[in-house]
Amino acid sequence: MSRIAITNVVVFDGSGEDVFDGEVLVDGTRIAEVARLPERVSREGARVVDGNRRFLMPGMTEAHTHFSWNDQPTLAAIQFMPPEEHILWCVRVARRYLEMGWTSAIGAAAAKPRLDVVLRNAIEAGECPGPRYLAGSQEITTIGALGDNTLPHMHFEELSFGSVCSGPEEIRRSVRTFIKYGVDHLKINLSGEYIAGLPAEMSPFAEDEIAMLANEAKRYGKRVAAHARSSESVKQCVRHGIEMIYHASFADDEALDMLEANKDKHFVAPGIGWLVRTAYHASDYGITPAVAERMGYKRELEIAAESLRKMHKRGIRILPGGDYGFAWMPHGTNANDLQYFVDYIGMSPVEALVAATRLGGQIMQRPDELGMLRPGYMADVVLVDGNPLQNLALLADPDRIVLVMKDGKVYKDTGAAVQGGAAGLDAATVPLAEPALA
Repeated sequence: MSRIAITNVVVFDGSGEDVFDGEVLVDGTRIAEVARLPERVSREGARVVDGNRRFLMPGMTEAHTHFSWNDQPTLAAIQFMPPEEHILWCVRVARRYLEMGWTSAIGAAAAKPRLDVVLRNAIEAGECPGPRYLAGSQEITTIGALGDNTLPHMHFEELSFGSVCSGPEEIRRSVRTFIKYGVDHLKINLSGEYIAGLPAEMSPFAEDEIAMLANEAKRYGKRVAAHARSSESVKQCVRHGIEMIYHASFADDEALDMLEANKDKHFVAPGIGWLVRTAYHASDYGITPAVAERMGYKRELEIAAESLRKMHKRGIRILPGGDYGFAWMPHGTNANDLQYFVDYIGMSPVEALVAATRLGGQIMQRPDELGMLRPGYMADVVLVDGNPLQNLALLADPDRIVLVMKDGKVYKDTGAAVQGGAAGLDAATVPLAEPALA
């Protein structure tokens, strides 16, 4: 088993406490020691890596991931990619995420039934590099809702990137089929989406349909995630125990009260980057700010920012990630969410990093071994050239992510981790819990 001592670093351990000058010892797949200077970790039998005063943090978790979204401007372009090319695309994108410091990810729906499952299995088997991954189903949807791309004269289910169901029994069949394929959780579209032609405040599923999905998932021990922009859809998530809530833009006070009363059961991954990028950065693809305003995205962004600020103040868990993989928000730029969390939700940079790390361990259902730099935790480690707490944009710059380790294995090492560089942290500008070593 390999032992690596990462020394001379500024440590953010994921707890939310002040960073500190320190060292971390990795032994095999886990963190063996974390030391605050002037104490040191054991060097016996270890390769010593000089971090050159860089920023060491836990690997991040993307809580709302669509690996099969292919950086194109339309939903049809996602679905119409042939399956052979599609799985190769997913493999390439998974590596991109890992090299950007995302060591875990939650699948928020695959464009084809088995893409997520096949990718997860390949990563776990060591056949390709990628984040630790929980595989989702296709989006379970209903006639005319988000994910139903069929045409009146062509009723072919292959045209849709969702599993189109009507009535509880069709829901039951869809759920059992995806469970047969080996998914970790189900995904259902409980609200509309402007770009798909159904208002975001619309909730198209009947209560008995949602109950069927929730009951079948529980029967097989599976979690459920939901596309839930409308206030009613958020309430449906709470009523039916749907753990992972995506968006929640229009949550009213009643929905917020329900979430707060059950905040130990639910996670919200708002995908706020989709609202920001679509409202202001999609002009090259025909969605100018004026078009986005007519579609409803600018209004939704304003309302979502207010709702999410209230959620944050109530202690509801909000995590980064969501809908990256469109042309105006390509894969690999996911860390933009962290600055959006500061700008639109009112988080501090520390809180944004905690959302990406410690809370990530919780949504991955491994809170005692993922998302923090502590002895016994899995050795998911990211070394950053610069201080993200002063500039979160560093985490979206691949040149600043100089070392990435997952399960104790190094997947990215630019060499700067050993050789040093001009952009290391200045001890005088970093808040330290312990005085720097002279």
